Amino acid sequence: MAELPIPDLPPARCSGRFTISTLLGMEEGGRGPYTPTEGSSCDSVQPTHLSSSTLCTRTFGYNTVDVVPAYEHYADSKGVGEPRKGRPSLADLHSILKPDPGRLRTPVSDLQQSNGLPEAGPEAGLEEAEGEPGRDSVPEPVRFGWVKGVMIRCMLNIWGVILYLRLPWITAQAGIALTWLIILMSVTVTTITGLSISAISTNGKVKSGGTYFLISRSLGPELGGSIGLIFAFANAVAVAMHTVGFAETVRDLLQEHNSLIVDPTNDIRIIGVITVTVLLGISLAGMEWEAKAQILFFLVILVSFINYLVGTVIPATAEKQAKGFFSYRADIFAQNFVPNWRGPEGSFFGLFSIFFPSATGILAGANISGDLKDPAVAIPKGTLMAIFWTTMSYLVLSATIGACVVRDASGSLNDSVAVGSLGCEGLACSFGWNFTACTQQRSCRYGLSNYYQSMSMVSGFGPLITAGIFGATLSSALACLVSAPKVFQCLCKDQLYPLIGFFGKGYGRNSEPIRGYMLTYVIAVGFILIAELNAIAPIISNFFLCSYALINFSCFHASITNSPGWRPSFRYYSKWAALFGAAVSVVIMFLLTWWAALIAFGIVLFLLGYVLYKKPDVNWGSSMQASSYNMALNYSVGLSEVDEHIKNYRPQCLVLTGPPNFRPALVDFVGTFTKNLSLMLCGNVLIGPQKQKMPESRLMADGHTKWLMKRKIKAFYTDVVAEDLRSGVQMLIQAAGLGKMRPNILVLGYKRDWRTASPQSLEDYVGILHDAFDFKYGVCLMRMKEGLNVSRVLQAHVNPTFEAAEHPENGTGSRAAPGTVDPTTLASEQQASTIFQNKQGKKTIDIYWLFDDGGLTLLIPYLLGRKKRWGKCKIRVFVGGQINRMDEERKAIVSLLSKFRLGFHEVHILPDINQKPRPEHIKRFDDLIAPFRLNDGFKDEATVNEMRQGCPWKISDEEVDKNRAKSLRQVRLNEILLDYSRDAALIAITPPIGRKGRCPSSLYMAWLETLSQDLRPPIILTRGNQENVLTFYCQ
Repeated sequence: MAELPIPDLPPARCSGRFTISTLLGMEEGGRGPYTPTEGSSCDSVQPTHLSSSTLCTRTFGYNTVDVVPAYEHYADSKGVGEPRKGRPSLADLHSILKPDPGRLRTPVSDLQQSNGLPEAGPEAGLEEAEGEPGRDSVPEPVRFGWVKGVMIRCMLNIWGVILYLRLPWITAQAGIALTWLIILMSVTVTTITGLSISAISTNGKVKSGGTYFLISRSLGPELGGSIGLIFAFANAVAVAMHTVGFAETVRDLLQEHNSLIVDPTNDIRIIGVITVTVLLGISLAGMEWEAKAQILFFLVILVSFINYLVGTVIPATAEKQAKGFFSYRADIFAQNFVPNWRGPEGSFFGLFSIFFPSATGILAGANISGDLKDPAVAIPKGTLMAIFWTTMSYLVLSATIGACVVRDASGSLNDSVAVGSLGCEGLACSFGWNFTACTQQRSCRYGLSNYYQSMSMVSGFGPLITAGIFGATLSSALACLVSAPKVFQCLCKDQLYPLIGFFGKGYGRNSEPIRGYMLTYVIAVGFILIAELNAIAPIISNFFLCSYALINFSCFHASITNSPGWRPSFRYYSKWAALFGAAVSVVIMFLLTWWAALIAFGIVLFLLGYVLYKKPDVNWGSSMQASSYNMALNYSVGLSEVDEHIKNYRPQCLVLTGPPNFRPALVDFVGTFTKNLSLMLCGNVLIGPQKQKMPESRLMADGHTKWLMKRKIKAFYTDVVAEDLRSGVQMLIQAAGLGKMRPNILVLGYKRDWRTASPQSLEDYVGILHDAFDFKYGVCLMRMKEGLNVSRVLQAHVNPTFEAAEHPENGTGSRAAPGTVDPTTLASEQQASTIFQNKQGKKTIDIYWLFDDGGLTLLIPYLLGRKKRWGKCKIRVFVGGQINRMDEERKAIVSLLSKFRLGFHEVHILPDINQKPRPEHIKRFDDLIAPFRLNDGFKDEATVNEMRQGCPWKISDEEVDKNRAKSLRQVRLNEILLDYSRDAALIAITPPIGRKGRCPSSLYMAWLETLSQDLRPPIILTRGNQENVLTFYCQ
């Protein structure tokens, strides 16, 4: 750990271990953040601004800026007005710390919260009070525990009208045994989902947003956003469904007493709108009032359930016996234990589809995750307890009512007979009732199979069951009315979809989404006024099942990726059970309503496609990212196990761009033929001292990567810090890439200023080409008439005093510029347009395949011609030949190209390639190399080496003479290029190779200059590593 220089201070008395809140202070007045204040002590009653890490040495025994572990270092939020507390950076610990006698101020609030220092005296409190006049304390938001916040809320949402009106009928149809099986199958799905929710919600701090937050932070914004939107909409429509259920019950009561308001349909609309308005008022009053209303509904349902159980043990009256109720009888239980299918819905899966929606609602607690005291504890405990108790209530209800009530009863008191009467059929005969006639005619109005209000008939006091129905419907409507805005608010804040940000604003201490409440209210009223929810109800059930499937899949996917970040504190889950739950949820979607399942999937896929297309700028550390890493790692390792084959050769390019935005044409050119095909690495050499350049490297790397992404270039960016350009490029050549994903071609820009640049930079540039060949790289040089480097234009907008880098055109290094662009500006700057972004039309790509380099000179133009922008260009191949064998040589090359299957059919033989160039062009070449000649007068080699000492780029007379033929070849080739390819879209040519140690760098650059000068189209000088990159064999 880094030690602090100890200033001269009075002796300090340390009372206790210090904490992080007193360890770091705020930098003030430009002074260092860890400098001590003079003349303070640890136990001083005066308000001290000293870091206790400086004065109190009891923890470590010496002064240090290092800190002990603390919660604040890992939390990403802070209170209003509080400074961000953090550990010292690596630079603070690792770099040289300069002592400063200035003051270090630590906020008084930090010192008062510290366990290591006593609370500041009254003067400190006065100072704090004076510093913040009129500041009101922010009231704490209402937070709920697991019982009130999750368990009761989930139980109310799970319980619904099916409990009262359909479960007895399902028991009559399927029998007690199969009814229990239906209940347990449904609960299995919800329990697995509950375990998955528990695992996800305990894997980190859960904020508001409920189901959407859990799925989006686990699977990413694509699936999370789509589910969040449809889940919020489904909850909004579910408000209408539950409200209409309540309104229908009230309407039926009015009909019984002949007290309809208008007519049956409009009464539902009137009652529904009034009811949902009252519920909205409760919601707007705040979560505290909403929770009180839910508790009231919960008590009403409990009372109604107890009332029913009491009714089952009260001896049946004659009226109840006429309707089929005979208290607990073993023979009734035995008869109702087996199924008795009736009607079009009389099948196992038909009844399962009717019952399953009553098992849903387990997400009600998770949906208000932002209002829970500790979501990681409340969601698992409350959800699983709610599933357990509601399951028990369903099982008890089906067993008790199946043991008390027969399937068919007439309801007529005149059907009583003496026990054992002749002509009486059925179980009721043994109890003194003859229901034979209505049973045979299928006209019985009562009994489990015919009377939906059997629970009300059995109960001790019927109106309490009606109150229970009211409580179940209203509580479910209220829970959905709260859930929809909470989920939608989180979705709006994430800004995944356009035009919804308006509804994300929160109000009050609980950040209530009042705008979201109003939107939910409008949607609910709209569907209440339609009053035809039979069509939309299956879609809503499928939306909820979609959420269950994705929650289970989230848990499975996070587990299967083996990400170190997946560490849920809830351990009682299984990834395979989660996968099973996801699959079963999808199956149930199609069992319920196949067309609604298709609609749900269609909407999810549409919203998924939109987010994939927009690519929102969010990073939540989703399991999809972990999965992508796993796949990339496995495939990369797998590649290393496979031997390379020519058929699978790909041009993997290390592009010496420097900062990529400085040379956009070079980036676009390589990006065009490597996109979706091969590796592209943009390399940058930061020239200078490592201490100075390392911060710049860290700062700019992210900005350069974002610039490439914005330009839609699929490439990586990497940089190295080196003392000079050549050593930096050597590092890149040796270290870039991973396994078989390593560059095999070095691409760089042509050095236009080689004649005026420093001799050492010229030597470095040619040395880089030699290094590439030494490491078995192919080389691709690119030259454009207008140049490649646009850094002057870019920097002129940022810093008028910008001085050009020493190597402005070599496509590699960058030195410090006074106006360094920050990453945000870099990524958002206006993109420069280049020729490689335009359609080329019906021009030509001319390939001068002068030397057999393995085929790389042919391959790159071929890959370029496959792209849409270059697709209409005609590719022409030029090769050298003899005038008396032109036809034979042309046929040989055409035959070879056809075997390569490149589709190059236009081949030209150059018979005049060895003709002597025009005298004026020869003179121009001689003038070009004149400043670099040694003029030694053909002295011996030892004398020449002595004269050349300190200037290895100089050309001796002997070297000029020995390479005369090669030099004239370049002059003649330039004449040919100007004759044949003046109007081409692109020229690709095989350049000469200068022998290392025998060809001075200035002579080699003169060859390249002469070969490529005066050409309007871009020219790429491509040289392979003399190994085959093309083959005509199939194995």
